[in-house]
Amino acid sequence: MVMKKALTIGLVLAMGVGLSACSSIRESRGYVIDGALVNSVQPGIDNRRSVEGTLGRPTFTSQYGEQTWYYVSSVSARRPFVRPRINTHSVLAVKFDNAGNVVSADLSGVDQVAYLSPDGDETPTLGRERTFLEDLFGNIGQVGAGAPGGAAGP
Repeated sequence: MVMKKALTIGLVLAMGVGLSACSSIRESRGYVIDGALVNSVQPGIDNRRSVEGTLGRPTFTSQYGEQTWYYVSSVSARRPFVRPRINTHSVLAVKFDNAGNVVSADLSGVDQVAYLSPDGDETPTLGRERTFLEDLFGNIGQVGAGAPGGAAGP
């Protein structure tokens, strides 16, 4: 009787461990967006220094055009042996004028994400295709052939 009870408990524990292995793993990447902090950034009131003090350093900044700081956040769920899936994705864009004052703070979500699907596993390039032997023996006779116009090298 004790052996049967121990076997039943062991089986229940094994099933519990097995089912817990199938649960998804949650991964947060990038900036963790806090709604209260995001709402505290006010256009016309805040500047670069106050935004950096409130939100911290941005994920990246714009290089051209309007000075904009971007805070990127992504949360994905991954099950064992399966590709990760993005659950939530958000980007906070804080735009500044030339004086460094906040012009706008816009929060966008996963609806603005562009999904790319590559076309095959080779990148097309200009030029002609060369075989392995052409790559291997293509420069024979080219090295040290002399300068144009028949003049010898130095």
